[in-house]
Amino acid sequence: MTEEIIIAGFGGQGVLSMGKILAYSGIMQNQEVSWMPSYGPEMRGGTANVTVIVSDDRISSPVLNFYDTAIILNQQSMDKFEKTVKPGGLLLYDPNGIIHHPQRKDIKIFKIEAAKLSAEMGNTKIFNMVVLGAYLKLKPIVKLENVIRGLKKSIPERYHKLIPMNESALTKGMENPVEVFLN
Repeated sequence: MTEEIIIAGFGGQGVLSMGKILAYSGIMQNQEVSWMPSYGPEMRGGTANVTVIVSDDRISSPVLNFYDTAIILNQQSMDKFEKTVKPGGLLLYDPNGIIHHPQRKDIKIFKIEAAKLSAEMGNTKIFNMVVLGAYLKLKPIVKLENVIRGLKKSIPERYHKLIPMNESALTKGMENPVEVFLN
């Protein structure tokens, strides 16, 4: 199994953290991983993306042009990365702020109302964990217990008290992806 993923959105949405947690989770399962971030100098508010590869085999290069999955969190990223999903692949997006929704008919498209759900849960900072939960429901490439271990590894110990809230966000995301059907 090899899963090649692009996660893209605004800086501050937890794009890079989500990728890092996925990578750590793969390591916890003794898989090969690659985590390659890309962001502008403005970071928060600017666009950011991360390429993550999780594989049972050695990874020859972290540089990709096409992906099995695109997780899209803003319109600029939709415009740039919708076309890079391999036919038969998956595009998962939060519709908040998306004006031009995905139109491809050769991929599976799901949306997750992560901004709304995280606000309803009382903390918009768990937005990325809601998205990650939805993705793992659709493609369970890593086990939930390894995601929790990955969280512990990737966030400073002083924030470990927030892990239960992040775990709730993952569960909420797993309960809420909605498939988008195009005519």
